[in-house]
Amino acid sequence: MMVEYYGAIKTIHITCVVLSISLFVARGLWLLLCERALWRWLRVLPHLIDTLLLASGLTLAFFLHQYPFFNSDWLTAKVIGLIVYIALGVAVFRGHQSRPARALTGLMAVIVFVYIVSVALSKQPAGFLASYL
Repeated sequence: MMVEYYGAIKTIHITCVVLSISLFVARGLWLLLCERALWRWLRVLPHLIDTLLLASGLTLAFFLHQYPFFNSDWLTAKVIGLIVYIALGVAVFRGHQSRPARALTGLMAVIVFVYIVSVALSKQPAGFLASYL
């Protein structure tokens, strides 16, 4: 049965989480500090990692029989957070903003990313915001 691979898929998922945010921050700093075009591999690699991250996340949701917008509030919160994170990332890397605006948008994206991770760890839709609500 495929469920025996749950641990390996979760490890892949967590590894992709770490790589994804690391590359996001590296790319953002590159843009802010160097003002040069990113190396090709720094433009392509994050998309590959994020695709694997999404695929492993969907596989884990399938194994757990928890589906966003259907029967899992915390996964719904993660998906909504992911959409916000992607929109902020697009604004950082494809938008025509000033350097301070890019930095602020990038910081907001990192905060949303931390929120998504806190939701995953707590299995609660509020994540780290729960202590403020």
